[in-house]
Amino acid sequence: MHTLSRDSVKRLLAPQPGPCLSLYQTTHRTHPDNAGDIITYKNLVRRLGEALSQRAPAAEQSDLLAPLHRLAEDHEFWRYTLDGLAILLAPDFLRVYALPRPVPNLAIVADTWHIKPLLRHAQTVDHFQVLCLTRDKLWLCEGNRHEMYEMEPAPQVPRTIEDALGDQLTAPYLKVSTRGPGPTGGPGATVRHGHGDKSDELDIDIPRFFRVADRAVHEYHSRPGGLPLILAALPKYQAIFRKLSNNPLLMPEGIEIDPGSLNMEGLRARAWTAVVPHYHRETRALLERFRARHGTGLATDDLREMARAATSGRVQTLLVDADRQIPGRIDVHEGTIDLADNPSASGANDLLDDLAEIVLRRDGDVFVIPGDIMPSGTGVAALLRY
Repeated sequence: MHTLSRDSVKRLLAPQPGPCLSLYQTTHRTHPDNAGDIITYKNLVRRLGEALSQRAPAAEQSDLLAPLHRLAEDHEFWRYTLDGLAILLAPDFLRVYALPRPVPNLAIVADTWHIKPLLRHAQTVDHFQVLCLTRDKLWLCEGNRHEMYEMEPAPQVPRTIEDALGDQLTAPYLKVSTRGPGPTGGPGATVRHGHGDKSDELDIDIPRFFRVADRAVHEYHSRPGGLPLILAALPKYQAIFRKLSNNPLLMPEGIEIDPGSLNMEGLRARAWTAVVPHYHRETRALLERFRARHGTGLATDDLREMARAATSGRVQTLLVDADRQIPGRIDVHEGTIDLADNPSASGANDLLDDLAEIVLRRDGDVFVIPGDIMPSGTGVAALLRY
């Protein structure tokens, strides 16, 4: 299972040798609702095979579909599904995402992946990262209002005080062991062997560790991802870290508790409470920017004008109604749109999702926000570069 983030969705836009297979399915968390999930999945795989038969020889079809058939027999996997499933497959490439919200059942074979259902899960203004910090260890989590997971830190990010300081550690830290994993999946309680009479506040190694950690987290996570960072640490470590941090994305609101004492859901709930003021500020700022520019030529909520602007790379920021779909197609070369009468019409996509994908491919930002606060009635609004 892979984790879904804004950066991972953007990476999926890169060219990929085809054919590219996209499978989306609504799944269920508990029995008996999940009893039919495997049957639905096998039917979707069968539909992929039928579509693939028109594009690839039999031997290539068999090799490409083999991972999907193996997954159908993985009963442990099907015991722990969430509300949705996304699978993207190509030669020598497989990504499986468990999603916290349902998605339409889709089986698509094309030259590129069908990533539009993922945009709503990854391109929202409520995402954040949590830096879990103790006196000698750190771990990172990423999430939103609905879910959170532990991230794999970049190799350059030290996970322990030993990683950060190496042989420059002072005597009290030379031997450290851990009593098993903590409730969030991070490190558990720390046991020290040796002697030393310096208090936490006076220990020079803690600030040195925190300074190295701050630089690495900023360089390899905050700056590339652009997400707000919430610090989860005891109050005394909050004070030390904040005094030396140069990370502009570190939020003033933190979680003042030993992060190892919380399970993942408890950590997510506290993180969301901390990020809510930021979420409301950011959302208000986006809406105010749109209203200030509307009528000046630098903002639009007209769908046809927006399609032309998006395909020419003029859209800087796109706001999309999370609750709206508009069936049709966009000609990415001409910037024209063809509206369809209903979502099931032949060749029809969701125009809002198509717009979002086009904007992302041209280095714009996409924010999916609740429909009741959208600044327009068209389901979409855009801030233009020029």
